[in-house]
Amino acid sequence: MIVARAPETPSPPRPLRPGPPPNQPPNQPPQGGFGAPQEPPAGGFGAPTPPPQDGSYGYPQTPPQGGSYGYPQTPPPGQQQYGYPGTPPQGQPQQYGYPQQGAPGQQPYNYPTQPMQPSAPQPGGGGGGGRRISTQMQIIIAACVAIVLIVVGGIVYASSGDDGKKDEAKNSAGGASGGGGKDGGDGGKTAPDGPGTEKPGANTASKVAYQLPEPAREDLTAVPGSWVTDKAFVKPGVNSVVGYDVAKGNALWTTPLAGQVCAGSRHVTEDNKTAILFEAKKRTAPKFYEKCTEVGVLDLTTGKLLWSKSVTGDTSGDEKTQFEQVTISGGTVAAGGLYGGAAFDLATGAVRWKPTVDAQNCRDIGYAGGKALVAVRSCGEYGSRTAMVQPVNADNGTPLSTYKMPAGVEDARVVSTDPLVVAADVGDTGTFGISDFFSIDASTGKLLARIAAPGDKYLARCSASDGVEGCQFVVVGNNKLYLPTAEHDAGGELGRTNEIIAFDLATGKGTPERADAGAGYHSLPLRMDGGNLIVYKWPPYNKGGQIVSINGATFEQTVLMDNPADRSVRDAETSFTENGSEYRYQGGRFFISQDLMSKPRASESTFGKKYLAIVFTVAD
Repeated sequence: MIVARAPETPSPPRPLRPGPPPNQPPNQPPQGGFGAPQEPPAGGFGAPTPPPQDGSYGYPQTPPQGGSYGYPQTPPPGQQQYGYPGTPPQGQPQQYGYPQQGAPGQQPYNYPTQPMQPSAPQPGGGGGGGRRISTQMQIIIAACVAIVLIVVGGIVYASSGDDGKKDEAKNSAGGASGGGGKDGGDGGKTAPDGPGTEKPGANTASKVAYQLPEPAREDLTAVPGSWVTDKAFVKPGVNSVVGYDVAKGNALWTTPLAGQVCAGSRHVTEDNKTAILFEAKKRTAPKFYEKCTEVGVLDLTTGKLLWSKSVTGDTSGDEKTQFEQVTISGGTVAAGGLYGGAAFDLATGAVRWKPTVDAQNCRDIGYAGGKALVAVRSCGEYGSRTAMVQPVNADNGTPLSTYKMPAGVEDARVVSTDPLVVAADVGDTGTFGISDFFSIDASTGKLLARIAAPGDKYLARCSASDGVEGCQFVVVGNNKLYLPTAEHDAGGELGRTNEIIAFDLATGKGTPERADAGAGYHSLPLRMDGGNLIVYKWPPYNKGGQIVSINGATFEQTVLMDNPADRSVRDAETSFTENGSEYRYQGGRFFISQDLMSKPRASESTFGKKYLAIVFTVAD
C-alpha cells in the first residue's frame, strides 16, 4: 500500500551525491519525504515559463556578438576549444572535440538533418563580379558547410533547448514509437558482448509488489549494499542483514552481526556469495560510531555468515585495521582503505596479504573486482599524494602492470576491471568526482585513450564516500563507455530530457550511437546485460518511470517495465534521492533502496512514514 508522506526537512546528503529533484506537474508543490526537493520556482519544476527578457538556456535567442556556447563560431586565433570544429594542431593526434571520421553510412550525434542553404548572393557582390552563384555551386557550398559541422570524435553536447527534438520518437521508449518493440528490436543483430537475458513479458505494465519499512534505529544509519537472487532481495538492517522473499517481501532470514554494516561488495559469485564489512561493536550514545574492521562472506541463499576476520597492519600497530570498502574477484575477497589493503581466501577466510606501507608512504587504498582485481595505490603525504592503478595477481597481490595517474590526482575510481577503465578528477576541475575517463591496457599499463567528461555535461557520478568502485550511471561494455548526457530542455510542458551516448575505448572517439530518453524522462544506465544496456528512466511529472533494454548493436530500445502513472505511486518512486539510492533490475522486478537512513524524528507518524525500499513487479 502506498502511504502519502508529510513534508519534512531532508536528511543530510552523503558527500558528493546531490541529485536533481524529480519533475513535478505545473503549479504543484513537490511532495515531502526523504530526498524531496525544496520549494520549486513559480509554476512548478518542469512547467513552461515565459522566456526571460535577456534570454537564457533553453530559449531561442539571438547569439550575442562574438558568439557563445551553443552557437557556431570561430575559435580564438591559434586555439581549438571544446565545441569548436576544426583541425587538431600540427603533429598532435586527434582529441576530444575535434571532428573524426564516422562509421560508413552512419550519422553522428549533432549531425545536421538537412544541409544548411547559403544565402542568396546580392547583386554587385564581391568575388563574382555581380554574377549569381549557380545552383550547382550552391549545392557544393551547402555540402561543405554540412561537413564542417560534423563532430564525431568529441560528440559535442549542445546545450540548445531544441537539441534532440526531431529525433525524440526515434530510439525512444518514452516517446510515441515505444522503441524497438517486444522482440527487442535487434533486427537480427547482436552486440559484441552477446545477447542479453532480460526480455519483456506479454505485459510490461508494473505494480508495486511491496515496500519495506525502515528498521528502528537511534541515529543516522548507513545501510549500504543490496543484492538480488532468484529467491531473495537482501538488504542490510541495523546490526544485521535481512533476506526478503523476492516476490512477496516477507523476511526469509535475518543474520545478526556484531555491529553495523559499513560496506558491501557489488559482486556476487555464481553460487550467491558476497562480501561485507561491518563494525566490531554495536553503536551506542552519544557518539554512535564504531570502527569498521570486520570482513566477512555471506551466503545470500541461506543467510549464513560463512566467516569473518580482522587483521593488523603497518599503520595500525596492535589494533585492527580499519577498512572502507570490499570487493570480490574470483576466489579472493579484497578490502581497502586509508590504512592499506588486505585480501582473504573467499572459501576459507585465510589471509592472503595484510596492509603494508612502503618507504614512499604508498598503500592500497582500495580495490575493484569482478573479472579481474585492480588496486588503486596512493603514495606520499596528505595534500601532495600521487595515485597509480595496478592490476594485481589475486592470489598474492603482486602488480601485473602500473599506470600512473596525471599529476594532481590523489585517487581514482575504477569503472571496469576488464576492460580497464578508470575515472578521475584531474586538477580538481571536475564536477561530482569526474573530469576524465581513462582507458588503459591492463597487461602493459599503457594509456589507450583519455575521454573528457565534465560533470556539467554528463550525469555520471563518482562518489568519494563509496570507495574505488563508487561510480554510478556509467557502464562499460562492447569495448565502449556509455554515458548519460546532462539534462536539457525537452520543449513543451514536459520539462527536460537527456540521451545516452558512447565512446570507443580503443580510441577515445565518440561513436554515432545515441539513445534519446524521451520528453520529460532522463536516462540513467544501470548495468550491462550481455551486450545490451539496462537503463532506468527517471519519470516526468505525469508518468511513472521505465526500465528499458538498449540493444548494443542497434541502439534500439525495448521497454521491460512501465511503472504506474498514479500520483501516489509516482511520489513513492521518486521519494528516493536519485544519487543516494541503489537500483537493481532483475527478471521483471525493479528494486529501489536507500543506502542511508536519517536520524528518527519524534514527530514521525504513520502519515510521514518512510521506506527502506520499494519493489515493482510486472503486473499479471
